[in-house]
Amino acid sequence: MRDTNGTYEHATEQGHAHEHGTPAAALVSADFGVAGMTCSHCVSSVTEELARLDGVKHVDIQLVAGGVSRVTVASEASLDEHRVAAAIDEAGYELVGGLSR
Repeated sequence: MRDTNGTYEHATEQGHAHEHGTPAAALVSADFGVAGMTCSHCVSSVTEELARLDGVKHVDIQLVAGGVSRVTVASEASLDEHRVAAAIDEAGYELVGGLSR
């Protein structure tokens, strides 16, 4: 689904169910690129900073050493791109191309 900012977002259901058989709350997934990471320490730094953002439940990073790594964040609501960029900057890296939701 395309939102008003021209980016894409989709909700994913977690594989867990509450005790009455209802699915867990849907999460919003955002994908983006991060430049400058070269090792597992870099991945840990970015993961730690992104995990501090309100509503973030899971961070997955596919490292491309020296290139643009793909980052996927699952959160309770859409993430603010400026806050994501600030978190990545705090870790010492650069958001590339904005968020795809």
